[in-house]
Amino acid sequence: MVSLQSICVLVTVVGTCIQFCAGRLTCSGSFKAISASSFVAALQPGWNPGNTLDAIPDETSWGNPPLINSTFTNVKKQGFKGIRLPVTWADHMSDNVPYTVDTKWMNRVAEVIDIITSNGFYVLVNVHHDSWRSFDLGAPNANYTKYEEKFYNLWYQIGEKLACKSSMVAFEPLNEPAGSTAEHAAELNKLQRVFFRAINDAGGFNSNRVVVLGGLGDNAVNMVQWLELPKNITNPIALTFHYYSPWDFVAQAWGKTIWGSDAEKAAVEADFAAIRGNYTDIPIIVGEFGMEIKPSEAAARWKWFDHVVRTGKKFDFAMMLWDASIHFVVDSPEPWQDPTALDIFLQAAHGTKNALADSTENGSATEQWSSAYVYHRVGEPITDKSLPFIFNGNTLVSILSSPVSGSQKRLSKQEYTVSGNNITFKANFISTLFPKNSVPGLKANITLHFSAGADLVLQAVLWDTPQPSTTDFIVNAMNAKNDLHIPFEYKGLSKLATVKAKIYNSTYLFDDWTQWLGPLQQARLVYQSHWDFDSKGVIVKSSVLQKVLEANFATGLTFEFFPRVHANTVNFTIGPQI
Repeated sequence: MVSLQSICVLVTVVGTCIQFCAGRLTCSGSFKAISASSFVAALQPGWNPGNTLDAIPDETSWGNPPLINSTFTNVKKQGFKGIRLPVTWADHMSDNVPYTVDTKWMNRVAEVIDIITSNGFYVLVNVHHDSWRSFDLGAPNANYTKYEEKFYNLWYQIGEKLACKSSMVAFEPLNEPAGSTAEHAAELNKLQRVFFRAINDAGGFNSNRVVVLGGLGDNAVNMVQWLELPKNITNPIALTFHYYSPWDFVAQAWGKTIWGSDAEKAAVEADFAAIRGNYTDIPIIVGEFGMEIKPSEAAARWKWFDHVVRTGKKFDFAMMLWDASIHFVVDSPEPWQDPTALDIFLQAAHGTKNALADSTENGSATEQWSSAYVYHRVGEPITDKSLPFIFNGNTLVSILSSPVSGSQKRLSKQEYTVSGNNITFKANFISTLFPKNSVPGLKANITLHFSAGADLVLQAVLWDTPQPSTTDFIVNAMNAKNDLHIPFEYKGLSKLATVKAKIYNSTYLFDDWTQWLGPLQQARLVYQSHWDFDSKGVIVKSSVLQKVLEANFATGLTFEFFPRVHANTVNFTIGPQI
């Protein structure tokens, strides 16, 4: 129950007066106060239902179903403890005074929050893509006065609607605030002061609610450099930053499909140590972290998740996975979900050491190997296959083979051996995976069960070089406006690793600075910006076609597949119309 004391007030928002009638809520019942440290601990490990309430313009606009109770019972069953709920308000709010939020949208957000807390989750609710839709601090001629007025009214309305929610609900003023300069940061600090005024003016329990603050872009360096912690407030404060590093690996850009060297692990350690060193006594949330699942290589991906999460736990960060709701938790027919990565994350978040598949870590390598797969090329003789693993103090307990067609079986000791860090699959078992005259493709999932930590699910793949429907394309001003879809007959994994692009005059089509990178990255393109793939073949983006037109010279593309070896590539030519 709440009561509403209606009062007409004149509110000054950083020098700008807005007159409106406001109601300061008082809530019946009690509020069980919680410290920021306790709240952050309750979020670990946490989940972001990305591309849902933050989608533009509506909840289902980016392809995901509405959030319902079973969404969160499923998340809870997986082992998550906390939720960060991203919400975009711009398309549900007027752009003029008094900046009214649509009642239906506000009620929908409150409904989802109630679903979340009823499942026992602590939840952090925010203002999400509005950071660039409505409050772009770095925009030319940005109207900061309007931003402050609108931000106050938005958070006043959110604060009023959620005023009597329990301490399981916390607020994050603005996701990844746009901007890059000290001036932008100063305005962000001002907006955050406006936020505190708004939620406290709304009343209820808001003056004691946990608030989570971040810097420009939710970048840790910007936070350390420019964030001003608020003074004279009663709200418990936590801090947040996002971690998508190294960017080329997590975004699968420029052929960066390998990860895990000592230097790369040390970089994560240094990043996290620097943040904790600057905020020794303030609880910290990694509000988002994650990486592209669809194009990435499994062993490198598993190592990255394990190391980032274990390092976060070492520095007492709550780790909140960004999930676009197709990769990890929500059921999907897409073949590139990765339950093993999810299990590795959850086990590491609880402090359990995971065994891991080993893989190429040397940036000077010319090919890439991985123990996340049992590869066999069509036509090669059947032999023992020995794969190295990182046991991390664990022992192998059992191996279960689940053929795509056939009966599941537990391997006998005659079908594998363990010696040092190597697991060797004997030829008598390999022959059952890849019988003579088999069609290339995924043949079985092989589950390694260890004494502790996540099970590792390896894929047994019979492969050969994929076959394209054509090997050349003539580009002109008209067809360059659209992406080019090239049908492929996949012969193994139905996924593309990267694309190399060199003009036939020996220059790089894009990013000639990549010549200073390792052999597997030179002249490579960027996933999604330049290329993609689906179950039917390869997609060359319009940006590539237009660049070839601009160069006015034939260009050679090399499509590289997994396993990433010289024999598993396809050459393709794009030439400008003469």
